[in-house]
Amino acid sequence: MLRLSSYFKTPVKTLVAGFRSFFSILSPPRTADPNAVHMSLERLRNRTRYQDEKCLILSGHKVYSQCDEDGIIREIFRRIGLTNKTFVEFGVGDGLENNTLALLFDGWRGLWIEGSERLADRIRDGLKNTIGCGRLQVSNNFVTRENINGLISTALGEKEIDLLAIDIDGNDFHVFESITCINPRVVVIEYNAKFPPPMQYCMSYDEGHKWSGDDNFGASLKFLEEGFSKKGYCLVGCSLSGANAFFVREDLTADSFLEPYTAETHYEPARYFLGNLTSGQKPSFRTLERSVAIRGL
Repeated sequence: MLRLSSYFKTPVKTLVAGFRSFFSILSPPRTADPNAVHMSLERLRNRTRYQDEKCLILSGHKVYSQCDEDGIIREIFRRIGLTNKTFVEFGVGDGLENNTLALLFDGWRGLWIEGSERLADRIRDGLKNTIGCGRLQVSNNFVTRENINGLISTALGEKEIDLLAIDIDGNDFHVFESITCINPRVVVIEYNAKFPPPMQYCMSYDEGHKWSGDDNFGASLKFLEEGFSKKGYCLVGCSLSGANAFFVREDLTADSFLEPYTAETHYEPARYFLGNLTSGQKPSFRTLERSVAIRGL
């Protein structure tokens, strides 16, 4: 029989350390400690459900994305190929953490749309060479379903582009559904991971919506799966953080991705602590500006 007296012979510090170690395995890190976040990411990747060669999770990595989106995007295009290496992204923030900055290092070009005048000005000031050589256009506009086609058409002449990325913390699906001026091969869109499949949720369209930090934003993954299917897209994966979903046009999927293309297959719960994932030293505009200058793009 286990005797309680044996516990009292153990130093208190040792017991506390043991309990902390045990519960750290069960729970995500509560701080932004980079090592803890990386360890959590690796533990997740070791799960059996991610070991299928068609699953995108093991290809994920961060360069400038919020979590592992950069690697997943790269792997999707490795499988389906590239055409004009053109992107559109709206909701790019300060320009140093989004889904397309890393692509500019690979010779892509595209359009960023950002609603904040302060952040748009910061991007224009920081990426003068990149903008000047025609690799990037920056539009300072608050995106709505009424103006999105005009904003894109003014900047781009192509109908088909390789990538569309959407992160506006609210009307994401409503704006996507309104786009007719381009036909993206791949779409990355934020989803509301609070609602696991088969739950259906999509916030009502609100032209002036600004996210207030609560759960009133976006759409559930199941809603997006069904909505995108009507537009000819298949759900092929999600980021481990439960922030972004990846859709590929159905004429391009072939046998390249994990089926079935459902929310039940690809849903990832909200692990927003993985947004604290780091990648090398802190990002700066100078890095891309220097790269463009060296390569003469």
